[in-house]
Amino acid sequence: MGAKNRVVAGDYLGKSVTQTFGMVSILIGFTKSVLLNKDNVESYEVVDESSRKSAASAVGRGLVGSFVLGPVGLLAGLSAKSKGTHAVAVQFKDGKKSLLEIDDKIYSALMKLLF
Repeated sequence: MGAKNRVVAGDYLGKSVTQTFGMVSILIGFTKSVLLNKDNVESYEVVDESSRKSAASAVGRGLVGSFVLGPVGLLAGLSAKSKGTHAVAVQFKDGKKSLLEIDDKIYSALMKLLF
C-alpha cells in the first residue's frame, strides 16, 4: 500500500494532498484549497522513519526538529524513505501546522516548489 496523500496530523487533518500542473495543494473544500509553496509555507522538514512515530505529537508543539538542517537534512530524508512514502512536517506562515503523508510524485513536486 502506498502513501495516503493526506494530512495525517495537525491542521487540515484528513484532507487530501494533490498535485496538479506542478502545483501541490491541500483540498479543504469542494472548490477551496491551500497551495503549498514559498508564499504560504514558512518552513518544512522531511520526517524519516525513526522520527515518524513521534511526528504526530511533534506537529502539535512545532516542527519535528530544527529547520536549519537545510540540504543535509533533505538528503537524510530522501535516503530514509520507505516504499515511496514520505512524511513532511509543514509550518504555514499563518501559524497552522500539518504533517503530510505523500508519495514520490507529490514529494518531488513539493521539494521543487519549496526549494
